[in-house]
Amino acid sequence: MNRRKLLMGNWKMYKTVAEARAFAEELGRQSHRLPKPVDYAVCAPFTALHILPVMLPTNVAVGAQNVYFETEGAFTGEIAPGMLSELHVRYVLVGHSERRLIFGESDEWAAKKVKAVTDAGMVPVLCVGENLSERESGQTETLVRGQVRKGLSLLDSKALGEPVIAYEPVWAIGSGKTPTAEEAQAVIQAIRAELADLAGADTAARVRILYGGSVKPANIASFVGQPDIDGALVGGASLEAESFVQMAEALAQVAAGGEARG
Repeated sequence: MNRRKLLMGNWKMYKTVAEARAFAEELGRQSHRLPKPVDYAVCAPFTALHILPVMLPTNVAVGAQNVYFETEGAFTGEIAPGMLSELHVRYVLVGHSERRLIFGESDEWAAKKVKAVTDAGMVPVLCVGENLSERESGQTETLVRGQVRKGLSLLDSKALGEPVIAYEPVWAIGSGKTPTAEEAQAVIQAIRAELADLAGADTAARVRILYGGSVKPANIASFVGQPDIDGALVGGASLEAESFVQMAEALAQVAAGGEARG
């Protein structure tokens, strides 16, 4: 099945409103370099979500980095799904390793968030991945498949094809270290096999699965050139418009079957 490639930036806790506006303006000036065969998104801090839908190029969607699973209530400091959809947010990250490790979010919370985002008409991006000790002890496939299964456990069969999955080996995020493209492909192939077990081969073939973890213009083509990797979730390299555009160009060349530049 021909799945459209997706380049998604995750700004994490970077960029003030003024800095987000400057990025959007620069990306707008470079928008002619964003190839049409690719989908684009930027997951920004909550404070910038109100300006980006009107300032980013029209082919760049807006994403949020987190959400709470209740629609409203006495949950000080949390953001409800409806608050995000009102701001024209398209994607919402769920279960990012930093949320799991630093803030103690569980697979059960991830499942509730996936359902809440889906019910609100947005697309959850379920993040999964192993740490270094889990990798070295041979637990990667079992652990990651389990995270996918638990994270999607509250969706009915019709909705199982809606989320995006992002595989981010925890040990690679921000470390400058990466698995080989073939190693990433093997894990993502296992994720697709888990989706097939849950929802059938047709649905599994439709779901987009991204790779994340120290992705940059120099290496993105090697990852997205693999048969089961449909794009990238990018941290630091997505903070500058020029770097974002370079990754877009490389990804599009792979999508077109050409030689991507490094």
